[in-house]
Order: sequence, then C-alpha cells, then structure tokens
Amino acid sequence: MNIGEVAKLSGLNSKMVRHYESIGLIPKAFRTASGYRTYSENDAHILRFVKKARNLGFSLQDIKKLVSLWRNKSRASSQVKTLALLHLKDMETKIQELQAMASTLKHLTKNCHGDNRPECPILAGLED
Repeated sequence: MNIGEVAKLSGLNSKMVRHYESIGLIPKAFRTASGYRTYSENDAHILRFVKKARNLGFSLQDIKKLVSLWRNKSRASSQVKTLALLHLKDMETKIQELQAMASTLKHLTKNCHGDNRPECPILAGLED
C-alpha cells in the first residue's frame, strides 16, 4: 500500500509515517522503481501500536523500546511492566506539578480584584 493508505489505516498523517520511518520506529519502506514508498499490513500494525503508545504519553525513546519488546516474543513481560510503571510514575509527578500550579493560579486569581487599580496580586505573586 502507498503512504496515504498506510497513514489512513494507522490513523496518522503521511508526514508522521515518514518521520517514524526516518527515526527507525518502522522499517524502511520498500521503494518502487519510480521511488514511491510501499508499506505492508505489518507496517500499518506497528504504526497503530505507535499511535496508541503516543496517545498514552510515552516518549519516542520509550516507544522504540516498546516496539522492540513487542516484536521480541521471547521477552519477559516484566520488562514491559517496568517501562510502563516508570512512565506512570513520571505522569503522576507531572499531574502533581500541574495541580500545584493550578492551585497557585486559583489563589492568585481569587485575590485579584480585576478592576482598574494598578495593584495586582497575580503580578506580585509572580514577582516573588
């Protein structure tokens, strides 16, 4: 199938398919005599896997590891679980950081009158 077809099947755009190929997430596409890329159903399957992993927030570096583990049928599932747990820990840390940021902004905006006066607790809070 051509790049447009594999992109549609995987839910990605052609630019992302080329990018993932260029960084080695999927194997280099076979080229026709005229230079057009052709892809297999397996390529589409890998791209769908990559898209799902990206939707879960995995980095491209981690996705490379996941694809490698996915392809390796003799791997231990503990390797996959370890990678997923590390990602989950990072996500939970980011959530806590975002919650702290939101709490600070709520406090600052609550204390700002939002009127014509020049005094602004938001700016004062950022200044500290």
